[in-house]
Amino acid sequence: MRVKLSAVVSLGAILLAGSAPATAQSSGRFTLTSTDLKPNGMIQAHNVANTFGCSGQNVSPALQWSGAPAGTKSFAITAYDPDAPTGSGLWHWVVYNIPATVTTLPAGAGAQAGGALPAGAVQGHNDVWQESYLGPCPPVGDKAHRYIFTVYALKTAKLDVPANATAALVGFNLHGNLLGKATLTARYRR
Repeated sequence: MRVKLSAVVSLGAILLAGSAPATAQSSGRFTLTSTDLKPNGMIQAHNVANTFGCSGQNVSPALQWSGAPAGTKSFAITAYDPDAPTGSGLWHWVVYNIPATVTTLPAGAGAQAGGALPAGAVQGHNDVWQESYLGPCPPVGDKAHRYIFTVYALKTAKLDVPANATAALVGFNLHGNLLGKATLTARYRR
């Protein structure tokens, strides 16, 4: 059996420290809500992209979650458009290594600088290779696209992925460490 040396060293450091990372405690059904997004509702201009012909404000929505599974050691957030005409959808936002003690992200947390993200959280690359939130901007005339916001409860405090990891690589690691997830889907069309 092969084990990554960095994983062994990290585990040793935790054991030597004598304490495990903070974990979330389950409080019931795992849910994701937003004051900016309504389930299956239309996304408002402040959350829409300001590029590719769209003129929104490109502000990531405020998100809140509750009821994480017992044993949760961190969270991750993604925003994904399965209807994008790419053949594989489009990842609009990827944030991981959110501490287990955090249960909200304020509006605008997905800004390029990431200043409103909690300490330790990492904003990964979206599918236009930005480390930030990219609001909706589907092609003119397309049916309303679905934008699926997902919070993942993870059994690890930190994803061990390279700084230039693609959204797909982060997603692979999310699914390999998944305890539970909650989604909120909103729509947008031009």
